[in-house]
Amino acid sequence: MVAAAVLVAISVPAAGAAQPFPDVIPLPDGWQAEGVAVGKGTTVYAGSLADGAIWKGDLRTGEGSVLVPGSEGSLSVGLKAERGLLYVAGGPTGTATVYDADSGAVVDSFALADPMVNFINDVTVTRDAAYFTNSFAPVLYRVELGPAGVPTGDVEAITLGGDWVQGTGFGANGIASTPDGKALIVVNSGTGAIYKVDPMTGEATEIDTGGVALTAGDGILLRGKTLYVVRNQLNEIAVLSMSPDYLSAALVDTLTDADFDVPTTLAAHGSELYAVNARFGTEPTPDTEYDIVKVDER
Repeated sequence: MVAAAVLVAISVPAAGAAQPFPDVIPLPDGWQAEGVAVGKGTTVYAGSLADGAIWKGDLRTGEGSVLVPGSEGSLSVGLKAERGLLYVAGGPTGTATVYDADSGAVVDSFALADPMVNFINDVTVTRDAAYFTNSFAPVLYRVELGPAGVPTGDVEAITLGGDWVQGTGFGANGIASTPDGKALIVVNSGTGAIYKVDPMTGEATEIDTGGVALTAGDGILLRGKTLYVVRNQLNEIAVLSMSPDYLSAALVDTLTDADFDVPTTLAAHGSELYAVNARFGTEPTPDTEYDIVKVDER
């Protein structure tokens, strides 16, 4: 009986112990979050629209600190963590920056487009390139990468053609690569269309969604043949099943969460999804709270 009692005592968590992998991970007050990325292990990153700072935390504990200090005039929008590096879109600055994901040191930076009249919004990374979207022009930017993922210095502007319709307001927003890197998936926030894009030519083919428009589409995530599209102002994530050739997709689910407050981008850790709340429409002050939400997939 004594041995059994000891085993029971060992199996019960201590009172007040922190919940592992919390449902909500707080970011610094006043952060003005937009981008989120998951790195090696349980590492998570979030960028700031306020000053371009980067926060680094742990999905298991929910704790973290500022990895890259902010600076006046800087912004961090879409993020992607790959091979020990963090690729960051610079929004209206027209720039892209690559950081060491452990130290926060700048590895390289690029002036992709003229500031203020362009908006470098999101990024995806393949084996040999990082691709950035421009929401104010029908252009993608290809930053060539060496074997370790470090930029070689070669940058190419790729005009979107084919079926692409720019529309008004925000155009190209979230971007993802197919597993083999031979095609890109891009969502147009304004028109609600999604496209399969040839990364070498920019030729865009509209993906047949059966009439489902993905307006307010922001960050996207492709896992196998499942595409997740964050619809920011609608506080939901559309889940689409894609055909083997990525030319058609069917809406199979819509994810919502009581903790959503205008989510913008998402990332995956194992089977879990994490979205960041940008809270657009809430006045940003130094005391405004921001967070990352583990998505309830029911």
